[in-house]
Amino acid sequence: MSSEKRNALGRGLGALLNDDNVGTAPANTGRGVAGNPNPTVNELGSVNEIRISEIEVNPFQPRTEFDEMALGELADSIKLQGLIQPITVRKVSANKYQLISGERRLRASKIAGLTQIPAYIRTANDQQMLEMALIENIQRQDLNAIEVALSFQRMMEECNLKQEELGDRVSKNRSTVTNYLRLLKLPPGIQASIRDGQISMGHAKALITINDPAAQLYLHKQIIQNGLSVRKVEEMARHLQRAVPRKEGKKPEPLSFQVQKIQDDLASKFGARVKLKLDDDGKGAIEIPFLSQDDLGRILEMLDW
Repeated sequence: MSSEKRNALGRGLGALLNDDNVGTAPANTGRGVAGNPNPTVNELGSVNEIRISEIEVNPFQPRTEFDEMALGELADSIKLQGLIQPITVRKVSANKYQLISGERRLRASKIAGLTQIPAYIRTANDQQMLEMALIENIQRQDLNAIEVALSFQRMMEECNLKQEELGDRVSKNRSTVTNYLRLLKLPPGIQASIRDGQISMGHAKALITINDPAAQLYLHKQIIQNGLSVRKVEEMARHLQRAVPRKEGKKPEPLSFQVQKIQDDLASKFGARVKLKLDDDGKGAIEIPFLSQDDLGRILEMLDW
């Protein structure tokens, strides 16, 4: 790898690949000694053709969804031109490799009917494997914002990184990292809309500024139904945030697990922050707040009013 290409990768994937390990590998040639998981100098320093049947998927792969149509198109391209960009693997035994990066290419190659695939062979421990897979996926242009956020979260939790260190790894500033991580605090339904491309990152950042989940859900529904622009959502978010009263006084007693679950299920059903009040005698009330006349109409319609 040239110094120019290495520098282009910054402090991310290129640093983790650590080609300096080449000099410490056994000075064998060919495909290595049977039973020895250490790659040879020749394997580390060049592209190798290895059997697809000998490759196991990286257990740390953060990407969970692959576009079947895009995979089919890549498979057709591979049939015509071969695989242009090699995958990266590590050798774990004589005839077994573990994928570090390139699962999409591996899947498409299987669809194309290949039995062998070009690959770079690297040395890496499990944490390096995780970081490599996460960084490669974060750098992909087609990764959705929730996948990026989950990858950031995994890197912080499983690689024991602080936000500043994470930013250095992925060449992002701290505010960018923070904005992605805050997406994971949004209600699950909103996260799903971000994942599926129904709302943009700009919409999501506006929703994050609202502290009340019920208000977030209400505005989220308005975005989907009316195709609101990011600027309009920002304006409505400021208005809704001012309209949400601040809570004062002592905190209420925590609800039991069973009551909390009922309350959460009702909140999910109505798209509002439902409050379930219950006294020691088993009596109580269900409170469903609404944010506008339209929101009230929506709730009444769900109640078949």
